[in-house]
Amino acid sequence: MAIKAGDFIKVSYTAKLEDGTVIDTTDEEVAKEYGIYNENAKYGDITIVVGEGHVVKGLDEELVGKDVGFKGEIVVPPEKAFGEYDPENKEVVSVKRFKERPQPGQRVRIGDKVGTVERVIGRRAIIDYNHPLAGKTLIFDVEVKELIEDDAEKIKALFFINTGVDVEVELDGKKAVVEVPKGVAFSQYFAIGKFAAINAIFKLLDIEEIDIVERFKKEEEKAVIEAIEMAKGGEAEDTDTDREEGKEGEETEETSKAGDKGEEGKEEASEEEKHAES
Repeated sequence: MAIKAGDFIKVSYTAKLEDGTVIDTTDEEVAKEYGIYNENAKYGDITIVVGEGHVVKGLDEELVGKDVGFKGEIVVPPEKAFGEYDPENKEVVSVKRFKERPQPGQRVRIGDKVGTVERVIGRRAIIDYNHPLAGKTLIFDVEVKELIEDDAEKIKALFFINTGVDVEVELDGKKAVVEVPKGVAFSQYFAIGKFAAINAIFKLLDIEEIDIVERFKKEEEKAVIEAIEMAKGGEAEDTDTDREEGKEGEETEETSKAGDKGEEGKEEASEEEKHAES
């Protein structure tokens, strides 16, 4: 069966550069072998919606027309991956804008842009805003494992793609009840991502209503209370720490007032660093 735009498919892949450098993979053993293993990452087959930008444009386009079961190599040029390299897309900034002295290779945020520290010369840093893979041709070893047709599985996939959270789904006609893990509602990432997931569900599936629920059972009440008490204890510790820091700040202020103009200059520099963007 040929794949078309809008299909939900399960794939595995390993991405590398033309020189053979492996940069990404869904295979945990490959990640460990090539030194790119991330203990916080979830390895294994991933579900994507073809044509929805869940993978780089070139790979997305090349999957259309392939058969389920396809296993092979797909080459993606820079313009359909992370763009051509623009030597003008750089900026020179003062190191005072950072809390700590930046180091070459460090990823930093300047305003609404993210870049890489290219060089540090004296009190100036050159920030390169090109994507680290800009100008690179990517080679994907891909296998299309499965075409997903069950709507509940599709909804689970869309929630994971947009929030990184595994959910349970029950369907009642055109209504979906999505059960999320307890406490996940406090996650800012989930709070933002769930709206992207909901929009994608309404766009891609014949669903008219979505209920998102956290389910609690009576026998779990004790554990819930203990969790709340632990959270309150953490808040109390944070408050005590803030008070101690406040006292230290008062002492520092008094010491600064007794100092000379040179010390005042240091204090002003410190204030600049507090507002630096990292």
